[in-house]
Amino acid sequence: MEISRRTFLRYTAAAASIPTPLFAEVAGQRVVSLDYGLASTLLSLGLPPVGISDLADWGRWVVEPAMPRSVVDIGSAFEVDFETLIQLKPEVILTTPYLDELLPKLRPIAKVLRLEIFTPESGPILPSAIAATRRLAAELGREAEAELFVERSEAFFHECRQRLAGRIIPPVALVSFMDARHARIYSAPGLFHNALERIGVRNAWTRQSNYWGFETIGIEELSGITDPDARLLAFDPVPPDVLPKLKDSPLWQALPFSRPGHLSVVAPALMFGMLNEAVRFAGLVTELLEQDS
Repeated sequence: MEISRRTFLRYTAAAASIPTPLFAEVAGQRVVSLDYGLASTLLSLGLPPVGISDLADWGRWVVEPAMPRSVVDIGSAFEVDFETLIQLKPEVILTTPYLDELLPKLRPIAKVLRLEIFTPESGPILPSAIAATRRLAAELGREAEAELFVERSEAFFHECRQRLAGRIIPPVALVSFMDARHARIYSAPGLFHNALERIGVRNAWTRQSNYWGFETIGIEELSGITDPDARLLAFDPVPPDVLPKLKDSPLWQALPFSRPGHLSVVAPALMFGMLNEAVRFAGLVTELLEQDS
């Protein structure tokens, strides 16, 4: 599911005063990305990758921006098809510390650019992602495009905040259901938590998570959210048996989120992403809260 046309138009309108060019001419750089967030950032810098890992699931987890059809799938990040990778003749391969075990195999093929976003030392993820965007742009000679991309994104966060200003906006808890008894819940220092801060929405889950921005909890732990007005936003895909089982669960029925209007299912957004993914998440949440307030 894409952000609605109305929100997309608001995104472009928020950036209308920024003299951003259309995609700059690609200077012959052949870049492969082993990370979704870095790949989406390349698109916003006007430099589509020639190949990425896990391309088949791009439309399921990232959704926006769309990946050009010319991009080649090089297999999963943990089982890279090195024959295909070599045939692509990349000049630069983008990776993260999460895939450090691949470095000895990648370095003989091309220059490897290792960007740190989700690490124990990173702190809040959104500023870390913006810093990584600027470093990536500097390495590829796309500094001007990066600054315009950051400005456009910040303008969109501001627009979302303005759209919600003056409304009665409840705090929200963000989850991905694993099954009817367990969920991932998102909080500081994660990307989603940072995006909520940018648009002026309070995270109902105040406990600090791991450096990826989530922790796994039992459903009963949601009782620790004491604000009676809090909303629960669950990301698709929700396992098909979860909502029917919750409906019949006495444990779930004792939680405030079982009341009508307190649970909403929202389209997928990539928690392991970068600036584009924060923008998509902010747009989805803003649309939902506008409709319900």
